[in-house]
Amino acid sequence: MHRLAVLFFTAVLGAAALVACQTAPAAQPKPVAGFVTDMKAFDAFIATKPTPAQFHAAYPDVTLVTPDMMSTREMRQNNSRYFPKLDAEGRIIGGSFM
Repeated sequence: MHRLAVLFFTAVLGAAALVACQTAPAAQPKPVAGFVTDMKAFDAFIATKPTPAQFHAAYPDVTLVTPDMMSTREMRQNNSRYFPKLDAEGRIIGGSFM
């Protein structure tokens, strides 16, 4: 009987640990140094609808030009400056490099 209680307790404890792992927040992506070269990974990141702060954390070397910022319109070919489209909550839902 004692063994059955130990097994039951272990099963409950294991199930609780599994649930805790599933509800833990996702880890932040590793910051990408330099400018954007992997467009597939960048598009997948934008599909998560990041906030500007999350964008800066993931791509610290890319200038994010939000609608409230003034900027020049010179053409850049190195994906170093991103002009986002924002939804009503201020999340990035698309945009383009210029």
